[in-house]
Amino acid sequence: MPSPAPHDRLPLAFGGDYNPEQWPQEVWEEDVRLMREAGVTAVSLGVFSWARMEPRPGEYDWEWLDTVLGLLHTAGISVNLGTPTVVPPAWFYRAHPDALPVTREGVRLAFGSRGAICHSNPDYRAAAATITRVLAERYGSHPAVVLWHVHNEYGAPVLACYCDVCAAAFRDWLRVRHDTLDALNQAWGTAFWGQQYGDWEEITPPRATPSVCNPTQQLDYRRFADAQARANFVAERDILHRLSPGVPVTTNFMVAPSQGQTVDYWAWAKEVDLVTNDHYLMTDGRRTHVNLALAADLTRSVAGGAPWLLLEHATSGVNWQPYNPAKRPGEMARNSLGHVARGSEGAMFFQWRQSQSGAEKFHTAMLANSGTDNRGWREVTELGHRVGELSRAGLRGTRTRGDVAMVWSWDSWWAQSLEWRPSQDLDARERLDSFYEALYDRHLTVDFLPPTGLADLDPARYPLLVVPQLYSAPAGVGADLERYVARGGTLLVSFFSGIVDENDTLHAGAYPGALRDVLGLTVEEFDPLLPGEAVSVRGTDGALYTADLWSEVVVPGAGCETLAVFADGRTTGGPALTRHALGSGAAWYLATRLTGADLAAVVDLALADAGITPVDLPRDVELVVREGESGTFRFAVNHTGGEVKVVLPDGSRAAVPAGGVEIFRDPH
Repeated sequence: MPSPAPHDRLPLAFGGDYNPEQWPQEVWEEDVRLMREAGVTAVSLGVFSWARMEPRPGEYDWEWLDTVLGLLHTAGISVNLGTPTVVPPAWFYRAHPDALPVTREGVRLAFGSRGAICHSNPDYRAAAATITRVLAERYGSHPAVVLWHVHNEYGAPVLACYCDVCAAAFRDWLRVRHDTLDALNQAWGTAFWGQQYGDWEEITPPRATPSVCNPTQQLDYRRFADAQARANFVAERDILHRLSPGVPVTTNFMVAPSQGQTVDYWAWAKEVDLVTNDHYLMTDGRRTHVNLALAADLTRSVAGGAPWLLLEHATSGVNWQPYNPAKRPGEMARNSLGHVARGSEGAMFFQWRQSQSGAEKFHTAMLANSGTDNRGWREVTELGHRVGELSRAGLRGTRTRGDVAMVWSWDSWWAQSLEWRPSQDLDARERLDSFYEALYDRHLTVDFLPPTGLADLDPARYPLLVVPQLYSAPAGVGADLERYVARGGTLLVSFFSGIVDENDTLHAGAYPGALRDVLGLTVEEFDPLLPGEAVSVRGTDGALYTADLWSEVVVPGAGCETLAVFADGRTTGGPALTRHALGSGAAWYLATRLTGADLAAVVDLALADAGITPVDLPRDVELVVREGESGTFRFAVNHTGGEVKVVLPDGSRAAVPAGGVEIFRDPH
């Protein structure tokens, strides 16, 4: 089991990944001097250093790491020490080429990058356990080490392997999950297309097939690949717990759906002692600060509301997107403090010193290749001192206050993303982003919940619960939501939710399956719209909206009121927005895709029904609250180009400069 919450072991962290093996020792001494100048309190060390730690099988070189740890400790800088198991050395792959992963098409990937790992391979597992053990035996009680960092960004760039070793491990995993072949055949629906299995040895991973591979087989394989990697993390974690008692263990997540889809972080969060996250702005034309807020809210939610740690982000541009613009003056601090506002116990970067070679040499760093006479360094040092002030003010351990809740499921996203859905443009992440943006623009802080965490949801705590898209919903979810609504909650559900169970099998009866009763309606038929096709939706109040992607034939039941109809298109006259009164609350259903101001207008209706009055602030200004025994901290984050005023609890109006962040502490 994970160790107790480790917040008393960690400072409010400011620093980054440190890779001294890329530099001679005289640079290390300069690094530590500059770290002190910048206010660095913590670094991540050793993450990619296996080849330096163990240059030949069983031969270890610790002198360099002893020296670096000593320099850091003397300077008062804490260390998040990594197990280097994301990149085994070249000699390992020469001896064990079958530890390299195989693609679905049967191609074995080569050494020369990072994360080229078959997580089922016994030789990799043994070698990872050994390097973790010897590292912990040497440094488990080192006074500089306050956190252990296992591996690096599981799932990036690859998580699943389709080799024969994985095939055997998959069969073992399936025996545990389904118990019998009859149960597996039932869960996978193998009667369709004559896919029944009569022996466990007949089952393989979902490799390349002539047509669409069995969807539940694919879904189970995603779960299996995730579980295999998680088992490897747990194995390393348990070694560290045994040999380095009292020091918490983590691995860096990439929680934002914009960063990847391979890992179920609700499951992983149960295994770490401290949730940490890496986040990078995606230059895809979206409002990047909204994605940042979503990522931070989702990370905090994965952590169960507890403080977490931003372990990586960028000082300015990255190097791995098609286009990598620099951050504007003040944007780095605004990004960093935005994460802190939403629960992070500091701001860490990749990396401390910019690399001069390798694949990420154009990735910006705290210390640029050009040295310290530049804007980036001045902003880094200013931010470091500001984080130090917050630490001294007692911010550590306080918790961010959420206003509304939203349901998100990686497992459902996996299922919905498989082939042959009613429209290839269905996109759970797009609905998540769109509903989140509407709430963000109402200056509301969102707590996320898994679909399995709704049984005791209190409407007094969360008057509004949004389900942006939950294609896969276990049967019990409907009853949980009915209980929430009946006790006074307001529920807002978007289309294509509640359709299948955890085996990607349609719930019996009419759509929307598991949510049919709580929504008080049935859907007779899906009628997706073609690319470029749009329909009008008219509210009973006269409001007119433009919808695309989706329409359907909705039949309201008793107590279900139609609030808007399709005004044209193939479903003309049919309900597009409904409200089902149930007990003391109400369940809303939106049967099409609205975006932008149109979606925001529907969200406003649900907020009003829930009795929530949004904060009166300009667009792109955040007001987020952290509170605890040390007091209440109000973070005002201004993403606009002009000064804004925010109203504080005492009625006073405080100025927040253009592009700036002001933090107000309530008087005791």
